[in-house]
Formats: sequence, C-alpha cells, structure tokens
Amino acid sequence: MNDHILHDHSDDGIDRRGFLKCMAWAGTGVLWSLNAGVLTSRALGQTMDAKALPALPGSLNFVQISDSHIGFKKPANTDVAATFRETIARINAQPVAPEFILHTGDLTHLAAAEEFDALEQMLKDCRTKQVFYVPGEHDILNDNGAMYRERFGKGTRGQGWFSFDQKGVHFVGLVNVQGVTEGGLGVLGAEQLDWLEKDLASLSAETPLVVFAHVPLWMVYPKWGWGTDDGTKALALMKRFGSVTVLNGHIHQALQKIEGNMTFHTARSTAFPQPEPGTAPKPGPMVVDAPKLRSFLGLTSVAYVENHPTLAIVDSTLADS
Repeated sequence: MNDHILHDHSDDGIDRRGFLKCMAWAGTGVLWSLNAGVLTSRALGQTMDAKALPALPGSLNFVQISDSHIGFKKPANTDVAATFRETIARINAQPVAPEFILHTGDLTHLAAAEEFDALEQMLKDCRTKQVFYVPGEHDILNDNGAMYRERFGKGTRGQGWFSFDQKGVHFVGLVNVQGVTEGGLGVLGAEQLDWLEKDLASLSAETPLVVFAHVPLWMVYPKWGWGTDDGTKALALMKRFGSVTVLNGHIHQALQKIEGNMTFHTARSTAFPQPEPGTAPKPGPMVVDAPKLRSFLGLTSVAYVENHPTLAIVDSTLADS
C-alpha cells in the first residue's frame, strides 16, 4: 500500500486504509523532509522528537499548536490547562528556541473573557513570545469573533486573516470558521479569496508558502465537516508555487497528505482527542484511558533553512520522552 494519500478514493474524502496508515505513523511522531518537491518520511522513536530539528545558520524554526480549548472541563480531559502548560514546557525545552508560534484556532472552548485571559497568562511562561493566531469556531461563539479580534487579531483584515514574511518564507493566516454551523464545512468567502489572490500575486513562484487555518482546506471527511467548501479555490491560487505547506487544526489528530507541490498537515490538540473518521457516529471529545491521554495530545515543530529547499515537520506527543 502506498504510504502517501495521493488521491481520495471515497465519497467521504480520505480513503480509510490510507487514513489508518497515516495515523499509524503519527502515533509515534513523523519527520517529514521536502527536497526539490519530493516529500519523504520516517517514523521517530521516543528518544528522537522535535529536538531533532536543525539549528543551522539562517534556519527558521517555529511551532504549531492547536485546539487548546481553555475552559473545557468534560471527562475527555478535566484539566486542559495542565496539558497546555505541558505543551509550553516542551516548547521551552527545545534546544533552539522557536522564533514564533502558530496557534491554529480554538484557543478557548466558549470564547469567554476569562478563558482568553487564562490562555494569555499561561503563554507568558513561554520563552517564545511571538504568537500568530487564527480563530476556531469556538473562539467566535458569543460575538461573531469581536473579542477574539480585539485581543488576538489586531492588525488583521476582515474576520482576522493576514500574511507576513520571515526569512524568505511567506506565511498566510486564513479564517474559515465564520458562519460555520455545527458539523458544517469551513468557508473562506469571496472577500477573503479576493484578498488572497492579491496577496500572492506579487510573489515569485519560488517563494515557499506556509498557509495556516483552523479547518482543513482539503476534504478530510465532509460528513463531519472536516473540510472547507471553497478550499479548492484557495488552493488553485497556490498551484504555481513550488513549495506549499498547509497547516490546520480542528480534527485533533495528526494527519498528512501530499498532492503535487502541496503538503497538508493537521495538528494534534493540546486538550483532547477526537475519533478517526467513520469510527464513531459523530466527531467530538473522545474519552481514552487516563494513562494514554498524553499520547493523543501534542505539538508540531517546523524547520526551514533559508535558500535551501528543505522543510522538516516533526510531530511529538506529550507522552514522548
């Protein structure tokens, strides 16, 4: 069986056998390397995790975290603050301090002011101070995202989208949760797509792109809303680029896909796991044996070496040594 999912083979999106194969890798962490557009991977042992990322002159190291759900108190994890603090401790323990953090949404569970307060307070203990955010659907529950944008989206456009450049890499933060109903697909909308087209227009096709949003831009499992309805329109704007990495959260499990010049990667939650597609009647917090919980939670570390076509993505869990 092919190790990579190159095409979807079912009406649900990702094929079942391919999903289980990827999940088998993700359980121990995976080192991905992109060389001249060809992605290779190898499983990581517990003694080799995100600390294996390169510390080379001109390199760019950053961390993706997702779905912290501060305020969640159900049986799947009764202390999400504790596992979030463990995640921060792992970031602080990296031999090379990440230059920044990408948080791909669902910072909080109910978008309450005290939940946002708690998240900000805990992040003060992180030695990496610069954090870029995109909202999840839980962050815009009460006021269509006004509080989120006031506190975490200053300087962004529209509902919170933005872009920036770092060491030759162009980063784009997209918002695909506005107006999304429970179980519904993500939506970018015409205004954001128009902005994205203009944002990318002046870039050389050789510019590496890192695009991040909450809901996956590709159709992971449409029955559960794990995909973006107009995601193909955004991806079409990126096809001319030689290296595109798309980072998402939302599904609370590590999953990778390669399609041409694009690598798609969803991150684990720091709060609780969700079931694999089709293994439960619907998505939602999944209760696992307490000793196993930390093996389902984690973070993603990414390294890029300037002017060198190598991108390394390493998943590690809170259970890794």
